[in-house]
Amino acid sequence: MKPRDLLAGAARWVTLGDWLRGAEKLYAKAGATLGQVAASAHDEALYLLLRTLDLPLDSNESVLKKKLTPAEHGAVTAVFRRRLVEHVPAAYLTREAWLGEHRFYVDERVIIPRSYFLEIIPEQLDGWLPDPKKVTRVVDVCTGSGCLAILLAKHFPKAAVDAVDLSPAALEVAAINVKAHRLEKRVTLHRSDVFDAVPAVKYDVILSNPPYEPSAHCDALPAEFKQEPRMALDGGGDGLDIIRTLLREARTRLQPHGIVLIEVGGLRAAMDREFAALDLSWLPTGDGSDCVCVVGAARLKTWRG
Repeated sequence: MKPRDLLAGAARWVTLGDWLRGAEKLYAKAGATLGQVAASAHDEALYLLLRTLDLPLDSNESVLKKKLTPAEHGAVTAVFRRRLVEHVPAAYLTREAWLGEHRFYVDERVIIPRSYFLEIIPEQLDGWLPDPKKVTRVVDVCTGSGCLAILLAKHFPKAAVDAVDLSPAALEVAAINVKAHRLEKRVTLHRSDVFDAVPAVKYDVILSNPPYEPSAHCDALPAEFKQEPRMALDGGGDGLDIIRTLLREARTRLQPHGIVLIEVGGLRAAMDREFAALDLSWLPTGDGSDCVCVVGAARLKTWRG
């Protein structure tokens, strides 16, 4: 089906339910890639419909009976044309992304928030610290939208949080989110290549969801993912460029009891080979990917990488 014809049948869709059923089928016809906002076409289409029509995200099924006005029909058509014909990620259309109950502003300046740290921070992080209540300083390296720095600030209410990124554009978005969550007094943004331009302080927790896709993988990404900043995805030839720098620099940046946590996507085997001497620990995740590693200050101190 030609792109210009993709939404030709939408003129017959009268209710929100008609749109949901029709749009769900169009995702497959358009070859749309999911994973940035939702895992299924049904969930993403419903989200876009509710947001476009300014309806509550927790609306019950009765909302599917709603008949669209001509103006609403036009607005919804325009949104799905951008999503399915132009392959614009849904989060860039709505200017928001969610991690659990927390909403974050996003646009094309940042990667769309999605991270296993959403489950790691509340469920497992504290078990790696001698006394979580005494955590006073944490840092999120490669912060992007600032979402993980904000989650850390909410989890450690007495801690000062540094949020580090090399992209000035990303830090502009992070500043919007820090202000929206009223954390300006506790979250400090730094433009820096890892720790190069960050004051020489030591942390209880260093956390990072860095660019870890090998460059060749970035070249082959679906259209939706290519609309995200390449800088936020590309980890160099083998995906480990920034991770190597982070682990080397972390040796002088941790308290004696401190820990480093890094999310690495599909690089677990490569990490275990490259950093075998660190004997990385891997944290379990709900889907079994187990792609977040942790290493303590004592082991890093003796590492000669």
